[in-house]
Amino acid sequence: LLEKRLYRSRGDRMLGGVCGGIAEYFNMDSSLVRILWVLFTLMGGSGLLIYLICLVVIPSR
Repeated sequence: LLEKRLYRSRGDRMLGGVCGGIAEYFNMDSSLVRILWVLFTLMGGSGLLIYLICLVVIPSR
């Protein structure tokens, strides 16, 4: 069985590859993930903190 794993993207990255990796995992467009992440951050969410945590926790491919 093929196990689906979440990795930070090496090719589709702006900062750390977190949004690119999430987009690859869910088979979405990375631009959409980035826009949603920015909206979440601007709407009072803890987007920046969560991004930093994901940067540390999610392994690079």
